[in-house]
Amino acid sequence: MSGLDASFYLLEDENTPLHVASVVVFEGPAPSYGDLVRQVIAKLPRVPRYRQRVRTVPLHLSRPVWADDPHFNILYHVRHTALPTPGTDEQLRNLAGRVLAQRLDPGKPLWEIWLVEGLAEDRWAMIAKVHHCMVDGVAGMDLATIMFDLTPDYEPPSRAPGALPEWTPEPEPSTFDLLRDTAQRTVTQPVRQAGDVVRGLGTVREARQLRDFALGLSRTTARFTSRSAGSLNGPIGPHRRWCWQNVPLEEAKRVRKALGGTVNDVVLTAVTAGYRDLLNARGGLTPDTVVRSAVPVSVRATDQRGALDNRVAAVFVNLPVGVADPLERLRRVREQTDDVKRSNQAAGTKTLTRLTDTAVAPALLSLGARIPVRLRQDLVQTVTTNVPGPDFPLYVMGRRVLELHPYVPLTGGIRVATAIVSYCGTLYFGLTGDFDGMPDLDVLGKGIQAGFGELLAAAGD
Repeated sequence: MSGLDASFYLLEDENTPLHVASVVVFEGPAPSYGDLVRQVIAKLPRVPRYRQRVRTVPLHLSRPVWADDPHFNILYHVRHTALPTPGTDEQLRNLAGRVLAQRLDPGKPLWEIWLVEGLAEDRWAMIAKVHHCMVDGVAGMDLATIMFDLTPDYEPPSRAPGALPEWTPEPEPSTFDLLRDTAQRTVTQPVRQAGDVVRGLGTVREARQLRDFALGLSRTTARFTSRSAGSLNGPIGPHRRWCWQNVPLEEAKRVRKALGGTVNDVVLTAVTAGYRDLLNARGGLTPDTVVRSAVPVSVRATDQRGALDNRVAAVFVNLPVGVADPLERLRRVREQTDDVKRSNQAAGTKTLTRLTDTAVAPALLSLGARIPVRLRQDLVQTVTTNVPGPDFPLYVMGRRVLELHPYVPLTGGIRVATAIVSYCGTLYFGLTGDFDGMPDLDVLGKGIQAGFGELLAAAGD
């Protein structure tokens, strides 16, 4: 694993399962469980990581490695359930909240797919979970285009014996093998990776990026001095609340065209309105309050699409929840995101992250990931991640995808997070909350909808 992938794996514990997920709603009728299993088996040769499990090195002397699971059983990973009558969206959200709160078994390949029947209006759903150490949001969308079809044409895999592709696992490395390889990497890998970093920093582009990053670092650091809504931070339990909201993408584009900025600026401003309503309802809103959000940014190059790993960097934006005027909120969000772009904060963070592959031992990486959580839980209040999805229809076994609702995990004392995915002209907001710490999660969701309404009214004016 890379240093970033390993940090996602090592940071997980019983109360912080670190898988990303989606709830996908299809037009009916639902396929049979057996047909879905055969369909997944037919796709697995294109995603070999899905048959691999994580092996850790004793004492975390080196980063975890991937190895074929000799006991892989597709029936463990593809599961089947149904909603009781009447099969409402609320019942689906409640079911998904329970499923998504459950930690993936670390001794098996880190993914699950649930077939959910019984959804009203002749629909069915899939709940798909995959650990964050395997994919980031963009890679997850790449996997969707592999697991899904681009046309409604569908020919079921043959049920004849031997028709599906055979698979033979590679022998698992022994503990001795892992320690021997660790010793070899300890000698050779730092030299090789340090050379790669030096050569990368030697390029004009990366040198400029790192210079701009350093110059903009003081402004980024200054954002952490603003008074933030610490009431959103606190211990996390094992249970989750999860809900969703949908907004037409065209509305966000209309606001962008009339008021300026990007679609992501508009989205962040609407999310700001949601947190404003939430804090106002809690009695914790003041004119100078901000909600500090980590905003993951993809640093995946075009030729890296499809790679099963994480290529993201985090930048930080203070959501100006204390500001009553929606136009002023948008202006302040734009001011920060423009500064992030000018100062190459994402590219600079990417370069520094590469150094962890050379300089940080996994045991220290695991400890270091937890130290900020224990020392200070109110530096960052939330995560807001916006992933562009396909603007064309997707299909599974001839059934069209109607809705695509994303899920983002919680960690580090952050009790609430928002994931946004665009699909076929709609922005899908998935809101994750700690069950005990966010009993008012629906207030945030309704506030986001109201925030778009405010921006649309301002765009009309």
